[in-house]
Amino acid sequence: MEFAAADLLTLASGALVGLTLGLVGAGGSILAVPLLVYVVGVASPHVAIGTGAIAVAANALAGVFLHARAKTVKWPCALVFAGSGVAGAFLGARLGKMVDGDLLLGLFGLVMIAVGVSMFLRKGDGGNADVHLDRASARKLLPSLVGYGLAVGLLSGFFGIGGGFLIVPGLIGATNMPILYAVGSSLVSVSAFGFATASSYALAGLVDWHAAAFLLLGGLAGAGLGAALARRLATRKALLTRLFAILVIAIGFYVAGQGVLIFV
Repeated sequence: MEFAAADLLTLASGALVGLTLGLVGAGGSILAVPLLVYVVGVASPHVAIGTGAIAVAANALAGVFLHARAKTVKWPCALVFAGSGVAGAFLGARLGKMVDGDLLLGLFGLVMIAVGVSMFLRKGDGGNADVHLDRASARKLLPSLVGYGLAVGLLSGFFGIGGGFLIVPGLIGATNMPILYAVGSSLVSVSAFGFATASSYALAGLVDWHAAAFLLLGGLAGAGLGAALARRLATRKALLTRLFAILVIAIGFYVAGQGVLIFV
């Protein structure tokens, strides 16, 4: 089978996306869109969003199974957050398709800068590993989980991002769970948000299925490598998170700058 240059670039982009998901539990979609537009050469930002969402959602779902085997998913909290977030994601995707594609990329760059700064300033591990959602804790936990889930889902659908950078601190703030559990639980929402966004774009014919297949294949390989590196470098996870945050901020400035140049 002969591969075109675009296919190889898509495989490499998918590997980078999967690597970041496996390494820090987030960052897949926030890299997928600019990679598809500026590296692979997908002409339409809207098609890039829909295509990236499918591949990232599938990779995140694979991550859910890995974390579930390690018992680092807080299922009741994760399912409530994901359920409320899906509603927000559908609304966000509808609104996103109504915005000019170039303007959407510029706004996307600003969001990348914001989440990168938030990730860089995030505090280390801690929290209560025994926290769980039940009848006794529902009065305290449900409002935060539902409210933050709706807000993050709206942003996820609007910009076509998985939302991991927002979900992780949201779960920690709402439940005080340790970051390891927040990462595992966040992947439930990342996959749910991604499939909600992708289905909306797919119904509108805004998915390049050929590119999505190569992006997914590369992502699966990258995710395995990222997970292996994360296990080996677990004691330096804070450093890895901050280094990746710098990468996100840098790409955010580039994408936002491209949007500014278009309107100058």
